[in-house]
Amino acid sequence: MSGANASGYLESRTMKTETPTVKMVAIAADEAGQRIDNFLRTQLKGVPKSMIYRILRKGEVRVNKKRVKPEYKLEAGDEVRIPPVRVAEREEEAVSPHLQKVAALSEVILYEDDHILVLNKPSGTAVHGGSGLSFGVIEGLRALRPEARFLELVHRLDRDTSGVLLVAKSAQRCVRCTSNCAIKACRKIIWRWCAASGSRIPKWSRPRC
Repeated sequence: MSGANASGYLESRTMKTETPTVKMVAIAADEAGQRIDNFLRTQLKGVPKSMIYRILRKGEVRVNKKRVKPEYKLEAGDEVRIPPVRVAEREEEAVSPHLQKVAALSEVILYEDDHILVLNKPSGTAVHGGSGLSFGVIEGLRALRPEARFLELVHRLDRDTSGVLLVAKSAQRCVRCTSNCAIKACRKIIWRWCAASGSRIPKWSRPRC
């Protein structure tokens, strides 16, 4: 991601937040099955999760003209009303320090097709922002792919853990992949490396997950 593209992306986001308007979104078949709170996170990029839950709680978000709870699962044909939301005026300054990290993500992508994206998450980077963190892998990917309609984590890794991270490009694919993880149709293998001093090294069994 070049510096020019990154700057353009930030300018675009800033312009969109200056004159917010009500947006009506019709849910397509490939967007069905996901929770409304997760859907709003893809639509309101850069908006804190706390604000998303606030507008849901206040009833500012409507589905088919009705209030919904955060766990509501969208169906094809649903009409979602998204209210105007103002984010921090200094959003650009908050994101700018992470532009190098955003650009670096393109170097760790292992595989990508129309449905999924697989990358090697570096140690020290959180998978998503929150709890005092303004940047995570998913925010970086959305900055790297501003044209993407949907990008969501299938699973998570700890901030200090490096390893393969799977990202879905549609709600249906995300539901399918998370379901496969839940029924153990796919395996996650975690290797832990440690350094020991002295002559005795404890025995380690192969971890299961």
